[in-house]
Amino acid sequence: MNSASTRLPAGPGSVSGAPDLPAGFTDTFESRYVDTGDVRLHAVIGGDGPALLLVHGWPETWYAWRHVMPALAQDFTVIAVDQRGIGLSDKPADGYDTRTLGNDLVALMDALGHDRFAVVGHDTGFAIGYALAADHPERVDRVALAEIPGAPGTTPAPPLFLPPPLNDRLWHLTFNRVEDLPEQLIAGREAAFFGYEFAIQGGTLPAEVVDYYVSLVSDPESLRGSLAWYRALDTTIAQNEARETKLAMPVLAIGGELSYGDHVAEALRAVADDVQGVVILGTGHWVAEQAPEQVLEALTGFLAPYRAGALVSA
Repeated sequence: MNSASTRLPAGPGSVSGAPDLPAGFTDTFESRYVDTGDVRLHAVIGGDGPALLLVHGWPETWYAWRHVMPALAQDFTVIAVDQRGIGLSDKPADGYDTRTLGNDLVALMDALGHDRFAVVGHDTGFAIGYALAADHPERVDRVALAEIPGAPGTTPAPPLFLPPPLNDRLWHLTFNRVEDLPEQLIAGREAAFFGYEFAIQGGTLPAEVVDYYVSLVSDPESLRGSLAWYRALDTTIAQNEARETKLAMPVLAIGGELSYGDHVAEALRAVADDVQGVVILGTGHWVAEQAPEQVLEALTGFLAPYRAGALVSA
């Protein structure tokens, strides 16, 4: 492990402070701070084999991957990161467009000594993973992207007035972009706001899991950091609209049956040449937590050529 990485003290948000982890999790994984030169990121790292970077969505942390990490660690060195602004990672005032966030993750992998790696991204992590793969194709062997219908700016923007089921799931995109007011309305009501978001996105998570996520975002700095990705959307959209080259590496599109389903693959085929699509049956937005066995099956098959190639070249 590179010297840029240091062990994280115990506390909320870290491996040692996270509740209800799979049996033996802490025997394989540990929390680390990694200084990228621009920000210090928190990552949970373990396993053996070629590098696999997991990028969570909103309003989650690395913890979203906990059910799939032990099995993946049997074949890969798994790095589950907290994005800039989220969890135990630094929360600077700016730098939340997806190009910068993708560059954060390249710097993270540099610091950890991984020249080439695979990426799995969910929700906001989908958009970050897309930007990372588009801007650094020489670093990314293959990428799996889950549960939004395309990175912002790669598909037409939804209209302002939507049917209620879609409006209920997408209204936060505009609300979260407003400066200052969301914090004033959410502070002290985090359980209501984030609880709604977890419930409305197709399927629910256990109450204790939602409570844990809410606890990690219930202070002013963390709340601001959780909204910052949305406040950088104008920059992110302009970046994506300017990207003209399609992704050439293999792409796995993952949709939840009760959420975006086949629309994930449809959106990615506009920006990638080699897209495989899979729909996770019986699940909503939170696929890795609601149906980890199905997600593992999809990822294992998709990542097998990457693992085999890495072993041959080792």
